[in-house]
Amino acid sequence: MSGSLTPSASVLRALSRVGLQTQTQTQACRRLPLAARRHASSSSSSSPTTPTAAADMPALLLASTTRRSARRPLPLPLSIAEPNQQQRRHKAKTVEEARSRYRTGPFSWKAGALFVLAGAGLVWYFEAEKKRMHRRRVAEATKGVGKPKVGGDFNLVDHEGRPFGSADLKGRYSLVYFGFTHCPDICPEELDKMAQMFDVVEAQAPGAVAPVFITCDPARDDPKVLKSYLAEFHPKFIGLTGTYDEIKDVCKAYRVYFSTPKDVKPGQDYLVDHSIYFYLMDPEGDFVEALGRQHSPQQAAKVILEHVKDWKPRAAAA
Repeated sequence: MSGSLTPSASVLRALSRVGLQTQTQTQACRRLPLAARRHASSSSSSSPTTPTAAADMPALLLASTTRRSARRPLPLPLSIAEPNQQQRRHKAKTVEEARSRYRTGPFSWKAGALFVLAGAGLVWYFEAEKKRMHRRRVAEATKGVGKPKVGGDFNLVDHEGRPFGSADLKGRYSLVYFGFTHCPDICPEELDKMAQMFDVVEAQAPGAVAPVFITCDPARDDPKVLKSYLAEFHPKFIGLTGTYDEIKDVCKAYRVYFSTPKDVKPGQDYLVDHSIYFYLMDPEGDFVEALGRQHSPQQAAKVILEHVKDWKPRAAAA
């Protein structure tokens, strides 16, 4: 009986191998079940199978599979995983990015707005530059060789009775008008217009323009008459008068037509024909542009202000 209960050497070797394998599988949980099955099958084929080893192998395989399943969760079906991925992708992007990517392609509303603003700025710049060049050509038209010169030096008397000459107008623009105080309608209308345009210019460019009224009727328009007459239109108007020959020379220099009747008796009323223009002169005394009755006060003031802004001294321009 004692000999039958004693296990053989081959059985003991098999049991020791199984014990070692069990200990190794417990410590290294990452071993694949397929490798375990192969190792178990090789062990069982090389040695006789015992009831204990055969009973322990399924338990070991089940434990290894359970540990692997606990470490690595099973992947969700595609129908369940897709909405979660789309939701995470949607939360990661802003509305502007989604619109830019899926609706407008590589462009966005910011890029479009920037493009429109840049185009509008270029159009405005080229239009402004075109107008500036036109004004410059107008201002330079009378300064070339062979062009008739408008304006010149003169020495007259102002409405305060003080000497006043063309040198007193240097350094700023001047707006010169020729008329006479006994004019029934045209001169008062034009002087009202001159006062309006001067106020607009003075509000935006104080002291840039001197308003000058030169009489074409020196026989009746002395300094006292001029002062009383011009005070009705604007307190900053400068009235100029002189002798008949001095006025004639000034009118000739400015290309102004005027005509007085002959054989006028003292105290007799009469009218004087004359040109109806405002002569804009630059700070150096050169003619810039003539403003006629076709210009409204606002239009004329705009033209004057544009020339004032464009003007540069001749040395600086060169």
